[in-house]
Amino acid sequence: MRPRFQKRKEELLAECVVPAELFARLQPRLRAFVEPFAECLHKQQTEHAHTYIAGLLSDLDRKNAETIAYRVDQEREGLQHFLGTSTWEHQPLLDLLVPQVEQELGRSNAVLVFDPSAFPKKGHASVGVARQWCGRLGKVDNCQVGIYLGYVSPSEHALVDFRLYLPKEWTNDRKRCLRVGIPKEQIRFRTRHQLALEMLDERGPQLPHAWVAGDDEMGRSSWFRSQLRDRQEQYLLAVPCNTTIRDLQGEVPAGSSCGRPRTRPFEQVQVWAKALPVEAWERLEVRPGEKGPLVVKLVKRRVLARTDKGRIGPEELLVVICSEQEDGSWQYDYYLANAPWETELVELARVAKAEHRIEECLERGKSEAGLAAYQVRTWAGWHHHQTLSLLACWFLVRETLVGKQWAPAITVPQIRAGLAKLLHEAAGPYDPERVARESTRWLERTALARFYRWKQRNRLAPLRIKLVC
Repeated sequence: MRPRFQKRKEELLAECVVPAELFARLQPRLRAFVEPFAECLHKQQTEHAHTYIAGLLSDLDRKNAETIAYRVDQEREGLQHFLGTSTWEHQPLLDLLVPQVEQELGRSNAVLVFDPSAFPKKGHASVGVARQWCGRLGKVDNCQVGIYLGYVSPSEHALVDFRLYLPKEWTNDRKRCLRVGIPKEQIRFRTRHQLALEMLDERGPQLPHAWVAGDDEMGRSSWFRSQLRDRQEQYLLAVPCNTTIRDLQGEVPAGSSCGRPRTRPFEQVQVWAKALPVEAWERLEVRPGEKGPLVVKLVKRRVLARTDKGRIGPEELLVVICSEQEDGSWQYDYYLANAPWETELVELARVAKAEHRIEECLERGKSEAGLAAYQVRTWAGWHHHQTLSLLACWFLVRETLVGKQWAPAITVPQIRAGLAKLLHEAAGPYDPERVARESTRWLERTALARFYRWKQRNRLAPLRIKLVC
């Protein structure tokens, strides 16, 4: 084996030793974590909060009130009432979560990221359910849609707030809304962008940040971008590939010297990008990755884009990032920003990649903390479950940050798996050292898989770099 490959393998394996201290008092730490949030509830609800969050972090396949109650040998009615019909407010718990995230992750260069996420549902009785685009299924189907706010800093990322989107067919049917417990003041139609702005106005001042980011569903709205400009927010938002722009720095078509000065025509951004010469792109190594350095091609231009009403909007910065896929092809991503022209390419690439972190947050919540495993129909039940799931995710993130002091390669799934083993054995004695040994073996297998993918990728790195340049 070549020396550079051998060195990388040794580095990865050296990070995989997990000390038993990491899991020694994990259960008491979970209870201590829940205590401040439980103080916002009535006394009889406190134990239900502990039980439900522990159940979300357990090894149950379906993490809902019924299965969690059976796991801890309780009657399901009490936990179901706590989750679905009890009148406790979820907002005070989120008000405690945000300062904790700010204290642990707060950075002046952090990014606030908005992303809608859909939950497929059967029937029509659940709050907000309707036939609408479901990204999880890749088609229009019956689902609920939540708008999530994520906080992405250089150290970690976490979800901090959410809103439930109510389609017009719901807000136009007041009786239907009241049947599922939607508060009267909430029965009004608001677009997904309006819900995102509500969260920005509420949480933005509490969380230090330099950028606002979002996917192309958020960026396609020129109204949303103008609202961010009015709020003095610096944004980098993805836009669809058919967005029409006018390049203010491109060559102007030749024409007559009489009359109005000639300008470049508007064209779709995907057509414009593919017509660029090779020398227009700049190669940039964004960050190290488990499969080798993350290399992208990037270009920026001053442009004008058409608004939602077909008018010409203000000058913006167009950023196009081209990244390599698993099959060797290149994927184009398009962004519009109101950042100064002098903004460095590496900073624009950092923010663009931070936009994808909220997808990791949502996947983490669904796979590790039951974010999508609920079985509730009411407004209160949906918000209760989402809040408790966000708290469970935040506990895992905090424990991972602590665990990295001992094992730099430790991950959120590994912390959750270790905690699940302890919760499963809570009725009897458990052995943190055995959990640590199993965690070490799991990390070693993961590290070796990462290493062989990285090795295979880097064998071809000189050729790829030559092609990019």
